[in-house]
Amino acid sequence: MDRRCFTILCTMLRTKGGLEATQYVDVEEMVAIFLHIVAHDVKNRVARRHFARSGETVSRHFNAVLNAVLRLHEILLKQPDPVTHSCSHEKYRWFQNCLGALAGTHIKVNVSMSDRPRYRSRKGDITTNVLGVCSQNGEFIFVMPGWEGSASDSRVLRDAVSRPTSLKVPKGYYYLCDAGYPNAEGFLAPYRGQRYHLTE
Repeated sequence: MDRRCFTILCTMLRTKGGLEATQYVDVEEMVAIFLHIVAHDVKNRVARRHFARSGETVSRHFNAVLNAVLRLHEILLKQPDPVTHSCSHEKYRWFQNCLGALAGTHIKVNVSMSDRPRYRSRKGDITTNVLGVCSQNGEFIFVMPGWEGSASDSRVLRDAVSRPTSLKVPKGYYYLCDAGYPNAEGFLAPYRGQRYHLTE
């Protein structure tokens, strides 16, 4: 992250997220602590040593920044606009009431030896299965990380829909998804009996 982006993030967290400096720690240092822990996956004691602060101070400021970031969700995550009946764009006009598309991706992770069997994907890598949902403009509107690499896409989607902070699909609208997901209310997967790729 460059200096300009860091300054913009600090300003957003201060003005929109409600993050306030304390007597001894300013907002920039709080955000730096938070980003260091999140980006490098370091423990409290490593951040404590790096920033010369107590473990309690690091923990308190990490949680303060995390809460401020969560308050920015309406700014950072866009709400989808459906494709309307009057859409004249050749690419989208066939998908009336479509809110966007969803897909799962596998991201390599390091886990303990005892957890490795659960996180082993079908390709043999140690991964986590992340569900991402985008609008037609490619803006993320929902992200759910954390599932083991061995979990199927349909299982991850079932969990995303059932959570309290779940993926909401208004009645009459839908998301496009690949064949790893079920054809269900609110989700449109390809018909299994048809070849869709040009090479087939």
